[in-house]
Amino acid sequence: MEKWQKLASKYLVREKWATLRVDEVKLPDGIIKDDYYVLEYPNWVNAIALTEAGKIIMVRQYRHAADIISLEVPGGVIDGDEAPEFAVRRELLEETGYSFKTCKLIAELYPNPATSNNRTFTYFLTGGIKTHEQHLDEHEILNVEEYTIEEIRQLIEENKIAQALHVAALLYGLAEVEKL
Repeated sequence: MEKWQKLASKYLVREKWATLRVDEVKLPDGIIKDDYYVLEYPNWVNAIALTEAGKIIMVRQYRHAADIISLEVPGGVIDGDEAPEFAVRRELLEETGYSFKTCKLIAELYPNPATSNNRTFTYFLTGGIKTHEQHLDEHEILNVEEYTIEEIRQLIEENKIAQALHVAALLYGLAEVEKL
C-alpha cells in the first residue's frame, strides 16, 4: 500500500486546542485531491487507575460538544514536550488527588486517523492512594468516583460509557487486571 503524497497545506484555524488545515494530496493512482481537511490536536493521555483497594477511578463531567454528562477515565492533554508518563501522573494528581506506585503504557491509539493526527497514550496504574486535593483547570468541573472491576464490566456491557476511546482504554485495562 502506498502513502498519499502531500503537495501543499494551508492552515484555516490555529488555536490552542485545535488546528484545522486543508491539504492538497496526490493519491497513488495519480488523482489530485485539493481539499483534504485535517484536524491537528495535542496528544492525550488516559489512565486506567487502580486504587490500593483494587477499585478503578473514574471521573464524571459535562461535555459541551456532545451536551452530555459523561463517565470517563481520568486523563488529559500532554503539555508541549512533556513525556506521556509524566503527563498521566500529573493529570491524575490534578483531577483526582491520587498518586500511584506503578505506571505502565498499555496502548497507543489514534482517536480518528482519517481526520485527525493526534494519539492517545493509555496507561495502567496501580497502588493509588489519595495524597492531595484536586487542582482542576479553570473550566474543569468533575466528580471523582470509584468502581469495582465487575461494576466497570457491567457499565461497558450496558453501554453506559459514551466515549469510545475510554471504552477502549478500559478494555485494555481489564486485560491488564486479568494478569494481576
